[in-house]
Parts: sequence; C-alpha cells; structure tokens
Amino acid sequence: MPRKRRFFPFNAEQTINILSEFGPLATMFIVNAIYDINTGTWALILTTILAIAVMFYMFGRPPVFPLIASTVTIVFGALTIITGDPMWVQIKVTIFNAMFALFLFAGLWLDRNFFEYVFGKTFHYTKQGWNTFTRSFAWFFVLTAILNEVVRLTFHDTQIYNVLGHQMSGVNIWIVFKIAIIMPMSGLYAWLLTRWMQRHHLPIPDEEGATATLAAAAATAQPMPEHIKTSVAQSADPNA
Repeated sequence: MPRKRRFFPFNAEQTINILSEFGPLATMFIVNAIYDINTGTWALILTTILAIAVMFYMFGRPPVFPLIASTVTIVFGALTIITGDPMWVQIKVTIFNAMFALFLFAGLWLDRNFFEYVFGKTFHYTKQGWNTFTRSFAWFFVLTAILNEVVRLTFHDTQIYNVLGHQMSGVNIWIVFKIAIIMPMSGLYAWLLTRWMQRHHLPIPDEEGATATLAAAAATAQPMPEHIKTSVAQSADPNA
C-alpha cells in the first residue's frame, strides 16, 4: 500500500463527503459568531447546497448517503430560520443518526446488509466482515446521537459561557464540539475500521484465478504459460 494511502485511507469521493459535512458547519460557526443564528443558519443551508453542486460536478451524481444527509440539513435549517430556534438544526443530528442506526440494525436483523448492498461491488469482504462493519457503524451512530444530545441539552443558546477565556453561546459550543471532537473522532474511527477490515478482504476474481492457475501448474510440474506469468507478476507488483 502506498505511504500516502496508508496514513490517509480516504479517496477523493470520501474526502469531499467529509468536507461537505463539516465545511457548512465551520461556515455556520464563523457567520453565527459575527452576526446571529438566523444568518449562520442561512450560511449553513447555502454552503450545503454548494457542497451538493460540487459533488454533482466532480462525480456526475451525488453519493446517496451525503445527499440524504444534506437534504435533512436543509430541511431542519429552514425550520430554524422559520421558528428562530436553533434547536432544530442541532436536534437534526440526533434524529438522523438515531434513525440511520436503527435502519442499519434492522437491515442486519433482516439479513439485508445496507453497506454490502451499496459497496459490495467496489469492496470485496466476507459476509462476517460486512456484518461486523455495519454493526460497528450502527453503534457509532448511536454514540454520536447520545453525545449530541448531551451537548445540546447542557449548553443553552440563551446563555453565554466562558470557554478557555472565550465568550461563546451554546450554539457555538455545539458547533465547536462537532468540528473539534466529532470530526476527528469520526475520521479516526473510519481509519481504524478500514484498516481492521483488511482481515476480511476477499481476493478479486482475477487474482483468485491467477493464484489457482499458479498452484495447479506447480502441482503438475508443468511450465506455466507466459501470459499467466505476466498476469501474476502484474498483480504482485504495486506499481504495475
């Protein structure tokens, strides 16, 4: 595995997905600190729409999960603007994460693994691996939903708090919590889980066929055809 890939296991699409989630939040934090919650929520909605447009431009279509998450963000952001209550944009995280965790658990119970269905043609893992991957992410969504509620209910928007010498509203504390704690924690968790999933990796069909041919040729002491040798060499060479 290349050195860059080893320490940053996300491809271009995954990186843009991460930025599309936390970029609008960072914008909301800055705008809310300068103006007010309504202006900050408008910034959240507009940058979320921009993120969707970027995904369309880069990939020709937005990935399903980020599109759903972005749509929910826009809906709950609109509710915050209409009511003037930041609770809506905050509780969106709790509702969405809890419902998605329930969806993943239900899929496992019904033997309809969501991640295997969506990514099964791209990533080749054993069924046990897919189930463990999905179950782990479901519990992670439960954890983040609980943490979100703890922060939301502890720090109120009508109060100002002194955080490390800085005066911050409850909403800004919540946004900092999302950016400074949830984002690194999510990235670290995804990185560790991605590395751990390698033990459940299945060989792709071409590699499997070449390996079987190699074993058969060795067992019969027959010279291996040149085109098979070339295929095996190329599959073993990371720079090929």
